[in-house]
Amino acid sequence: MRQPSWSRWSDEQLLDVRMCDLGVSLKGSVLERRILDLGQNLNNKGIPFRAHFWLSDDWFTPDGIPGIAVPFYLAHPRLQRLERSQILEVEGSSRAYCMRILRHEMGHAIDNAYRLRRKRKRQTMFGLPSTPYPEYYTPKPHSKSFVSNLESWYAQSHPDEDFAETFAVWLDPRSAWERRYSNWPALKKLRYMDELMATIRWEIPAVTTKHSFEPLPSLKKTLREHYSAKRKRYGIGQPVLYDRDLQQLFSSASEHSSNPLASEFLTRASQDIRQLVSKWTGQYQYQVGQVLSDMIKRSDILKLHLRTSTERTKLDFVVLLTVQITKHLSGGRHRIAL
Repeated sequence: MRQPSWSRWSDEQLLDVRMCDLGVSLKGSVLERRILDLGQNLNNKGIPFRAHFWLSDDWFTPDGIPGIAVPFYLAHPRLQRLERSQILEVEGSSRAYCMRILRHEMGHAIDNAYRLRRKRKRQTMFGLPSTPYPEYYTPKPHSKSFVSNLESWYAQSHPDEDFAETFAVWLDPRSAWERRYSNWPALKKLRYMDELMATIRWEIPAVTTKHSFEPLPSLKKTLREHYSAKRKRYGIGQPVLYDRDLQQLFSSASEHSSNPLASEFLTRASQDIRQLVSKWTGQYQYQVGQVLSDMIKRSDILKLHLRTSTERTKLDFVVLLTVQITKHLSGGRHRIAL
């Protein structure tokens, strides 16, 4: 396949390209193969419905549309590298995680296609779809009333997300949901989903439009503008002073002045730290990086040095940062993402 000219450009050059000028498509991409895998998941459940797909700036399913927007960066390896350099990770790059997102979005699409949100029992089981979406939500990590598919306890963010997450777990051929959620209140939702999907197998969808919202060719913003807005959207907000916690882990005393500076050590280990804390908390690496960056700056201002070995310090700091991110979540600051 002929490669686009920008595939050889630097990040700085590529960032000035308008999204509509990228010229990428689903055909031949890794997304095309995974959409076929999603279709096989549906076949296995006896569901004939198929959503339509298009490239856009992110993952989403527009309200009332039985179709799914998928992110442009998964259409080309060079764009994935740019995404990683700008956001520090590539959401949906692995097959397993991409399939979890696709199953989730298919839940929204099938909900729209058959207007399932109008059903009284659906509203009783999951809540009213008319509930306003919050900008942030406070998850309850130990709740057994919700399934777990995407990270960050996303099912708890809104009734429609609870429905989509439950559908995703039900559709996953490896979820073993009857066993995994045995004795959980969430099992009632999964069994209802099983019943509900059985009722629509022979129904014609009520909504069949192939409309696409904000398709890639219509987006005139540059990649630089896109990532600037995306980083702002995922940002945590105003910096917080972490002096007390940092001073318990590091030291400004003269007896430790010959040890490595905490700021330099944390900078060198930042990639490993971000990945570990992101995995433990379910937060985006970019968000974890915001807190980590603030802590590195404070360590530098306070002229802190390591007290113990680098191995022990790294582990202790990962725990400290995880606690800080968890505090952030429990404070009701978990952002709606999809």
